[in-house]
Amino acid sequence: MKRLPIAALIVAGTFWGTTVPLSKDALDWAGPGWLTALRFALAAPLLGLLARAGGSDRLRSAIRLDVVLTGAAGYGLVILLQNAGIARTSATHAAILIGALPAMVAVLSVLLGLAPVRPLAGVGFAAALAGVALVAGGGGSGGDLVGDGLVLVSLVVSALFTIVQPRLLKGGDVVAVTAVQLGGAAVASTVAAMLLEGAPTSPRGVADLGVLAALVLLGTLVPFTLFAYGQSKVAPEVAGAFMNLEPLVGVGVGVLVLGDPFGVAQAFGASAILAGIALSTWPQPARPTGWISPRVVLSR
Repeated sequence: MKRLPIAALIVAGTFWGTTVPLSKDALDWAGPGWLTALRFALAAPLLGLLARAGGSDRLRSAIRLDVVLTGAAGYGLVILLQNAGIARTSATHAAILIGALPAMVAVLSVLLGLAPVRPLAGVGFAAALAGVALVAGGGGSGGDLVGDGLVLVSLVVSALFTIVQPRLLKGGDVVAVTAVQLGGAAVASTVAAMLLEGAPTSPRGVADLGVLAALVLLGTLVPFTLFAYGQSKVAPEVAGAFMNLEPLVGVGVGVLVLGDPFGVAQAFGASAILAGIALSTWPQPARPTGWISPRVVLSR
């Protein structure tokens, strides 16, 4: 397995881990829709300029209806639903649910016939999911049924998008495609915010502006681009495994910055997440020379 795509996925998952506590803070002054719109409306032009620097033809060829629509749904709708859920439920509940995304990607890949059933990977997903529950489960209650449901719906859409995305990236420029998708997300989330929330509100000061900047750069621009690059090089279920880093880092930020409790269970959970990622991304052993697939034998 190539190291550079894996490194990109690790950085993306790590940076995404900061978005739950940052979003929870930003939702004090911005509605879920406008917070989503601001993230993408500010990130899309920056990434578009970067894509254009690599050649205007690359950006122009990426402007396709399927790319725009998948960006509107896979990015815009997903983050809008997550923000709406985070606004109602606790960060702990949101983290637990988000940690289920890799398993969703793996199961959907198998059900759609896009990936074989790998026992070792299955053990890895189960270990990582158990680790997510241990890490996030110690943060207290405060969940909300509607909020949890919104986050869960966002994960289903995100899992489908994770499976479809490699086909959109194939043969295209990753930065250009991501820039166009972020643009589609910006337009869709802005329209939704105007219809659902009315006029936007402004940040209350320098601290709010700093949180927004972090969401745009560390939570959107960098990780979405790096994850798209990783997706273009590895299988969807492998890329999805690194999303387990999001709840791990999110709880870590809560412990170090917000003073949330962290005990033995959380330490074991963190270890389980890392072990699960390792197992689910472990390369399959090479088949010996002359090996014949059982399917070939049975079909003769």
